[in-house]
Amino acid sequence: MKMKMKGTLPFLAMVIGQIAQVGLTLAGKKAIETGMHNFSYVFYSNFFASLILLPTSFLIHRSSNRPPLTLSVAGGFLVVGILGFLVQVVGYAGLTYASATVATAILNLIPGFTFILAIIFGVERLDHGGVTKWAKIIGTLVSILGAIIVTFYTGPAIITSHLTSIAPQHLLGQSSEFILGGVLMLIDCVLAALFIIAQAVILKRYSAVLILMLAYCSIITVLSLLASLILEHDLSAFSLQSKTRFLAILYAGCFGAGFQLTIGAWCVKMKGPLFVAMFHPLGIVIAAIMGVIFLGDSLYLGSLLGSGVIVIGFYGVMWGKGKEDRIVEGNMIESSKTPLLQDDIHDDNVMLP
Repeated sequence: MKMKMKGTLPFLAMVIGQIAQVGLTLAGKKAIETGMHNFSYVFYSNFFASLILLPTSFLIHRSSNRPPLTLSVAGGFLVVGILGFLVQVVGYAGLTYASATVATAILNLIPGFTFILAIIFGVERLDHGGVTKWAKIIGTLVSILGAIIVTFYTGPAIITSHLTSIAPQHLLGQSSEFILGGVLMLIDCVLAALFIIAQAVILKRYSAVLILMLAYCSIITVLSLLASLILEHDLSAFSLQSKTRFLAILYAGCFGAGFQLTIGAWCVKMKGPLFVAMFHPLGIVIAAIMGVIFLGDSLYLGSLLGSGVIVIGFYGVMWGKGKEDRIVEGNMIESSKTPLLQDDIHDDNVMLP
């Protein structure tokens, strides 16, 4: 029962986290549509998240059980913060041009990039050959194929919203702004994969997840404030008089870094980077539904076809990861039994006349 809960809890946490992530994408798009700049939005959302994490992190990670903070760990915090800053800035810039559904679809490429980089950096391994290895490889490639279908094939509209003015487009029929948004989101995928890998490396050396997230949010707050003051030159971008802006920032602060990223970091620590990355495809279904309801996006055939392909790939990787975990647990049990057997044999030999 305990082992089953250990596997189920990260799964449920990531599903909830993906729902929060889609809401974060929609909130960011709404705030940017009011004229709010990327840097000021990133500043406010991470500032509010820092206020939430500051008391929480030190309450949970008390000095008695807090791991020591070394110079190398602090440097790792800085790397995670810089990568997180680039992920948010580039991601929100991509949202300026791409719809929330398309943006979330392209982010489904994160598992592929994470898988490749995790192997390069030695965080993910292919020691267990055969079906397990190929399930992870093929499942990742299938998920990437599904994301490509959603991105570059629209097809006929299945649900047409009266709020949208974008006409149905077919293969490679996207406008130049959509292409620019897609390129930015692709860059964001690579940065996000590096961000997940960096978390995995740091959490192996410093296990206090909330302290890492507090440092992450604080670093991004400082970087985004400096970038906004240097590049934007528009103090009105910091105005929170708009109710839409305020609610979007409040949501991003509470459910973004304060909740969704913390869950992600905890799952990276528990199950590894590929497990976390493979949950991004689930966001496409939620994004399509919420995009139609709240943003007036139309639902096209390409989104449904791509979603089906993505889900197949997702379950392929999850099956491979589950089988791999069972093999690792079985090997650990066998290795723990072996010394006991050797001790028993040694004792029997001692008692022989």
